[in-house]
Amino acid sequence: MFSKRTERRSIAWQLILLFTVATSLLLASGLGVFYWLVVRHAFAEDNAVLADKISALSADLHESGPNIFAEELKGRHAGEQAAYFIRLLDSQGLTYAETPGMDRSLPPEIFPSPQKSASAVRNVKDYRRGAKLFSVVALNEESGGQAYTLQVAQDRSSDERVERNFAVLFIIVLSGSVLASGFIAVTVTKRGLRPLGEMTRSLGRIGPTHLKERVAPADWPRELQPLAIAFDDMLKRLDDSFTRLSQFSADLAHELRTPVANMLGEAQVALTRERTAAEYRETLESTIAECERLSRIVDNLLFVARVDASREPIARKRFDARAAVEKIAAFYQTIADDRHVTISCIGDGQIYADPDLFERAVGNLLDNALRFTPENGSIQITLSDHDADFEVAVSDTGCGIAPEHLPRVFDRFYRAESSRGSDGAGLGLALVKSIVDLHGGSATIQSQVGHGTTVTLQFPKQPVGT
Repeated sequence: MFSKRTERRSIAWQLILLFTVATSLLLASGLGVFYWLVVRHAFAEDNAVLADKISALSADLHESGPNIFAEELKGRHAGEQAAYFIRLLDSQGLTYAETPGMDRSLPPEIFPSPQKSASAVRNVKDYRRGAKLFSVVALNEESGGQAYTLQVAQDRSSDERVERNFAVLFIIVLSGSVLASGFIAVTVTKRGLRPLGEMTRSLGRIGPTHLKERVAPADWPRELQPLAIAFDDMLKRLDDSFTRLSQFSADLAHELRTPVANMLGEAQVALTRERTAAEYRETLESTIAECERLSRIVDNLLFVARVDASREPIARKRFDARAAVEKIAAFYQTIADDRHVTISCIGDGQIYADPDLFERAVGNLLDNALRFTPENGSIQITLSDHDADFEVAVSDTGCGIAPEHLPRVFDRFYRAESSRGSDGAGLGLALVKSIVDLHGGSATIQSQVGHGTTVTLQFPKQPVGT
């Protein structure tokens, strides 16, 4: 079953389409309202002129009688172009006088029922004959005691042609405006999105060997500055990661090369001549020790790598921190007694953490402290229960660490002159820091040369409701 490939939408074409549609709607609305106003005004003006004409004819009929119509209309010729057609019917419905040729195009029966002159305009009726359009009206009038019907027709064909031509002009103007708005939208959109193309080309030049280059946010439009800042921050993080990775690779090669060289050298020396069983045994024991050292390095590296990749499972639970610390201290008590170092623990409380990881972290700190605490020294483990976290501090009276080394003691394979690493490879404190980070806590260190070191671990408390 084939998956349907979805087309990626173009921002440029979306902007062009939206701009063109919006402009077209605005133009159509504006021109439509203008067309409606013009047509309505022309219609109202024609009605006003027709009303004036009816009033004048009614006045002439009252003042001069029907003969004036007969004399005036007889003077016109059939086929002559006329704006108004007039017919006067007597009380019997017979034609008294009419515009020549009116009977052929406007017979009497097509007119509406006659009305009073005051309301005749409201009774206007449109009548079409061929290409001609007429507005026809009829009204009742009296003159000399006789009743007459006055029929008036107004030729509106020219107005209709003007409306039709105006509608065609409206369509032409609207079509041209839509095309123009589309062209303007394309031009403006391409010009507006040009900085994105420049940014793309700028980012395309950045590679593993050019991670120190920056996009320079100040040179971009205001809308793109947050994006440029985000890219610069990302490049900075990548640069830091590549630097750390390169240093990590070099340190790892150095750490692994030493035990491998030791094992290879001892094996080569042992094979140069025949050895006694005790000498071979000594060589094998040395090789085993180096292998154990390699195994510890690999195990610690795998653990730190899993923590960095967020794949290390963590099973937190609430337990007695004092009991756990005393158990760890009891494990190292034999080594401490051999060196005449005292281990003490103060404070108590419940901690929310992974017991195994907690034991590993505190054990590493205690092992470090024992390595660098002189005879007759002391190590103190302090437990503090705070509102937001639980704090574990391991203090010793050892040689301390110089201030210039403190910012990097939690880095992998980093060792100061005093080599404060639990396995001599510079991974002890890095592993502790990874465990605390996995719990969402923090690790800090305070030290002064000749006055000892204090490493403090902060574990967040169990969230409310969990």
